[in-house]
Amino acid sequence: FPCPACQRDVDLGERGLGSLFRNLTLERVVERYRQTINISAAIMCQFCKPPQLEATKGCTECKSSFCNECFKLYHPWGTQKAQHEPTPPTLTFRPKGLMCPEHKEEVTHYCKTCQRLVCQLCRVRRTHTSHKITPVLSAYQALREKLTKSLAYILSSQDTVQTQIAELEETVKHTEV
Repeated sequence: FPCPACQRDVDLGERGLGSLFRNLTLERVVERYRQTINISAAIMCQFCKPPQLEATKGCTECKSSFCNECFKLYHPWGTQKAQHEPTPPTLTFRPKGLMCPEHKEEVTHYCKTCQRLVCQLCRVRRTHTSHKITPVLSAYQALREKLTKSLAYILSSQDTVQTQIAELEETVKHTEV
């Protein structure tokens, strides 16, 4: 079918709607709109037989909303699904991201000067205008590489340190005698 935005033909393939790109900006706008006008439209359980009950829990991994009974039924104790963390029910299941405590936006950049994560609003505000800012992924890769090198150095010098400790303990014993 044709894409409503670019009019290119879209093949859903095996994954169906799950393979389509999501418009995260539009999702955020809709979520904010719902919060500001306090839409009280209940989210219904997606697994109840009619009549459906109101959903009380959501599951980000299952991408579904459940009533209490269905949540227990689909997340039984002793199974892998029992480890799923319940969330408030919602119609849009986005993966949890780190949120800016100041603006309640998802963090997308890393300020090297302040050494902290920043959202898009923080990035354009006066506080960070002259700072060195990189995308989170780039900062993650650089910091991970630095940590890997440091860890390799520590592990390589571990034998030397152990030898020195043994020598010092031997010297202490010799001095005590």
